[in-house]
Amino acid sequence: MSILFVRIAAALCFLAVALGAFGAHALKSTIENHGMLDAWNKAVLYHFVHAIALFVLALFGLLFAGIFLFSGSLYVMALTNLRWLGPITPLGGLCFLAGWLWVIVAPTR
Repeated sequence: MSILFVRIAAALCFLAVALGAFGAHALKSTIENHGMLDAWNKAVLYHFVHAIALFVLALFGLLFAGIFLFSGSLYVMALTNLRWLGPITPLGGLCFLAGWLWVIVAPTR
C-alpha cells in the first residue's frame, strides 16, 4: 500500500475524531437546533468506518468519494440546514457499496 494512501487514511481518521468531538461540544446547540444530531452522528460514524477501511484496503477512489459525498453532505446539512443537499447523500452510499463490492469481486494479485 502506498504511503500516500496511509497518510490520507490517517488524516481522514483524525478528521472523523475531531468532527465527532467538535459536534458533541462546540457545535452541539447548532446541530440540535436544526434537528440534525442523528445526521451528524451518522456522518461521523460512516466517515470513521470508511476511513479505517480506506486505510486497511487502500481503495482510495470509491471510499474517499463515499466519505466526501455521504458524510460531507450530512455534515453540511447538519450545520446549515440546507436540506437540498439530501439527494447527494445516497450517491456517497452508492460509492460505499461499490467500494465494498469491488473487494468482493476484485481479482487477486
